[in-house]
Amino acid sequence: MVKRTYTVAFHGAEAAPVEVQCALSPGVPGFSIVGLPDKAVSEARERVRAALTAMRIALPTQRITINLSPADMPKAGSHYDLPIALAILTALNVLPAEVAEDYCSLGELSLDGSIIPVPGVLPAAMAAAAEDRGLLCAASSAAEAAWSAATRVTGAGSLSALVRHLTGEAPLPEAEAGAVTRQRETPDLRDVRGQEKAKRALEIAAAGRHHLLMIGPPGAGKSMLAKRLPGLLPDLDPREALETSIVHSLAGLLDGTISAAPPFIEPHHTASTAAIIGGGRGAQPGEISLAHNGVLFLDEMPEFAPAVLDTLRQPMETGEVTVSRAAAHVRYPCRVLLVGAANPCRCGFLANPDRACSQAPKCSEKYMGKVSGPLMDRFDLRFEVPEMPLYELDLPPSGDSSEVVRARVTEARTRQAARHAEMGEKLLNADLTGPALDRFAAPDDEGRELLLRAAERFGLSARGYHRVLRVARTIADLEGSDAIRRPHIAEALAYRVPGLAG
Repeated sequence: MVKRTYTVAFHGAEAAPVEVQCALSPGVPGFSIVGLPDKAVSEARERVRAALTAMRIALPTQRITINLSPADMPKAGSHYDLPIALAILTALNVLPAEVAEDYCSLGELSLDGSIIPVPGVLPAAMAAAAEDRGLLCAASSAAEAAWSAATRVTGAGSLSALVRHLTGEAPLPEAEAGAVTRQRETPDLRDVRGQEKAKRALEIAAAGRHHLLMIGPPGAGKSMLAKRLPGLLPDLDPREALETSIVHSLAGLLDGTISAAPPFIEPHHTASTAAIIGGGRGAQPGEISLAHNGVLFLDEMPEFAPAVLDTLRQPMETGEVTVSRAAAHVRYPCRVLLVGAANPCRCGFLANPDRACSQAPKCSEKYMGKVSGPLMDRFDLRFEVPEMPLYELDLPPSGDSSEVVRARVTEARTRQAARHAEMGEKLLNADLTGPALDRFAAPDDEGRELLLRAAERFGLSARGYHRVLRVARTIADLEGSDAIRRPHIAEALAYRVPGLAG
């Protein structure tokens, strides 16, 4: 008779239900696993055998067949150990069949029967809730899984403890959700001396989630400014925190606590396409997805491989990335605020005739040419960060603190949420397209006249034209204005057209 329990298979940010079937049949003793298992799943035979031996349970002298259904779905990972063991224990009448079928489980088994935590328990809990089942996992992962608040979660330290729980001999307590942390470790914006234009651009970018590119000589403060941007963003709401945590759970980055602070990801310029976009073994999420609902900072942007940079073009528009491999075709969310920083040329001192190299200005064209025009066109805010005079470094801090700026950003985002509420989803100004853009980002007559003249004079693309409108809408929101006026358009153009922003 076939006994069943359940687990999940991961496909991108989603977990698909998998039925684990166990059948004992007469014949030559053996232990086989079918259903497109990978090497890690096939090796579960030895881990499960050793774990059961540690419990003094011998496998029967029969043929054991484990089927992972649906059989045409690839199965990868060591988290199948626990459900396979539970299915065998059910077939041996150690566990009641109706109890095993009431749970979804995942976990790797040590040879001594300990349950080792595995990535992905949070999306697994969501999938278990959708099937109206509980979730069984390692004790150290239970707080993470319970944060979903969608199903009952039980964590156990060993297979024997889990068996005693399921048989009612020694029930385990239901797991409680881990803490939600709001602690921010980002430095204060007020620590940056001068650079008032750049600080203003950071505030606009944070309010509307506009992509940002800073160009300036080494030591001008580009990285310092970028690292203060997360401190200007509001806390993630519960839905955003859950979305971000699901991606981090799949990457094995959660420790039982959920953070409401927006993530800040800073990959090195030698990162590969798979590292940035996602892929590799198991089509894992990339850096752009780990930064979902937060900031992705590309320092020394022209030093990245051009092919890597160009793969960002579509995700910047859609907020979603598709990872296609021979055995996998998965999607991950990647709604990020992309920040790029670059020197104006390889030596970095193009604007300083005393320090620039002999190849200026051609070296700048060659160096910045590594960033393609279509990618450059997707940055809403582009401006120069000038070299700071040394005397300004001795001046006292100026400008508003990160907390004050974050309050203005939060108020601007609240205005956006109220305006877009009738559309049934949480949109920021950077997301406006089509009729919503025409409705909410239409300037007054003077503003439209200025924008049309600037578009004709500087050759703005249709994308550039619309991005100026989105930025102007955000500037108006920061001022508390319902209308987009000429000064809002003028400031937005200053961040779009080279030479207008200083």
